[in-house]
Amino acid sequence: MTDQVVKSLTDPSFLIALLVAIAVFATVFTVLPSLSGNPLKGRMKAVALERDELRAKQRMRLAAEADRRHKGLREQQSIGMRNIVERLDLRRALVDEATLNKLKIAGFRGQNPLTRFLFFRLVLPFVGLMLGILYIFVLGAFPDKPFLMKVFICIVLAYAGFYAPVLYVNNRATKRKQSIQAAWPDALDLLLICVESGMSVESALRKVADEIGAQSVDLAEEFVLTNAELSYLTERRQAYENLAGRTGLDSVKSITQALIQAERYGTPVAHALRVLAAESRDMRMNAAEKKAAALPPKLTVPMILFFLPVLFAVILGPAGMQISERGLMGDKQQSSSE
Repeated sequence: MTDQVVKSLTDPSFLIALLVAIAVFATVFTVLPSLSGNPLKGRMKAVALERDELRAKQRMRLAAEADRRHKGLREQQSIGMRNIVERLDLRRALVDEATLNKLKIAGFRGQNPLTRFLFFRLVLPFVGLMLGILYIFVLGAFPDKPFLMKVFICIVLAYAGFYAPVLYVNNRATKRKQSIQAAWPDALDLLLICVESGMSVESALRKVADEIGAQSVDLAEEFVLTNAELSYLTERRQAYENLAGRTGLDSVKSITQALIQAERYGTPVAHALRVLAAESRDMRMNAAEKKAAALPPKLTVPMILFFLPVLFAVILGPAGMQISERGLMGDKQQSSSE
């Protein structure tokens, strides 16, 4: 057997076939990766295509949202609502400068939202009162309560209906301000890059509006409106002041003041934007640190109510079981001795 193996290894034809097989294997092993292509390039290409697709979808969504809001703000007023509001002169009785500013901050601009706001403030108290009367006196709710208490509940429902539009507008304004505030530092960074690259303020606002829409549609809408106002208003200062008034944020107001000074005195905008962008990032970091610092006190009560009883049960459970077993063993020994 050994002689046959040695004879095969020394055979020239066998050695040639072995070398050819090794060469073919090395060639295939070398050529296959090049045929499959660079995986990194393929992956980067796939990521780039996916990013472009997501950006295109986001732009389509932003355009549809802006078109929907534009149509909602420009639609024809209801004749009945307008007549009721004008006949009762509700604007003089219920509208002041703070109410108008709150509506602007909430994203409601124009006369149509104001008319609806006043109409619902007039109608909802009667709706709440009728629902309270129907629920309490017709359906017989709260039978054990006295008559004055039932009347008081109906009055409270009417009062809640009167302030329901105000609460809705305040909630909408708060959410909109939070959305703008969250995306504002990134928008400032993008605006700074565009201005330093030589773009005008109008082009920079338009570019930032296209890019920031993925984070905040409200901020992108404000930039588009500001860009439009810069085009047709006689004073550019008014466009910047309108931006600050529609957002209601101090950080936006400081940026508008810097832009107004740059327009008036010809000072460079890039330096002011750089400083204000750094301040906005610091403010966002401070807000995050404040939330993180407030987390331990908020977790104290849940830990006391839910975690500590379980922890005490896990720690003291085995000891209690051992004590109970020893007590049973002692009782058995005492009964056996008796």
